Amino acid sequence: MQPDERIADLESRLAFQDDTLQTLNDVLVQQQRVLDRLQLQVNALIKRQDELAGQLGDPQDDVPPPHY
Repeated sequence: MQPDERIADLESRLAFQDDTLQTLNDVLVQQQRVLDRLQLQVNALIKRQDELAGQLGDPQDDVPPPHY
């Protein structure tokens, strides 16, 4: 293989690797946005569950006294 051919081959490989890295980075950024959104949703659900649990009261309040 001639030096010019080798250089062209290396440049081609470098361009392909750059494109692959950019694609992987784009996917990673998108996944991070999804994770952030899911974390916000989970936090909202936890808060809502705590609010509902507070409205229902303590489950031990419904336990009959031991003499029943």
